[in-house]
Amino acid sequence: MQKVVLDTNALLLPFERSVNLDSQIKSLLGNCEVYVPLPILGELKRSKNKFASAALKLALNYNVEKTEEAGDYAVIELASRLGAYVVTNDAYLIKKLREKNIPVIRFKSNSHLDFD
Repeated sequence: MQKVVLDTNALLLPFERSVNLDSQIKSLLGNCEVYVPLPILGELKRSKNKFASAALKLALNYNVEKTEEAGDYAVIELASRLGAYVVTNDAYLIKKLREKNIPVIRFKSNSHLDFD
């Protein structure tokens, strides 16, 4: 079964852009397991974004995994360990993921998720 790791901005997408994250991921990959690195929960708790608390609740619906790293590096670590796709629009993170040949799913045309 395919695996997907979400970063902070992916968890904010449903609230900032009215995107149904689950159905968008399912349309690309079919049934899959969705993961969130534990440090991302801390980022959302500290965030000043008005949707952070809603994104935190959403994150708790997925598999939350401990990582040795924090921030973007937690996402990279978990995706590497699981052989997973990463959903993000963070340009810096996408660059790092490409360097490590980790497949990326991005939000495109302000309307949908698609492969990078």
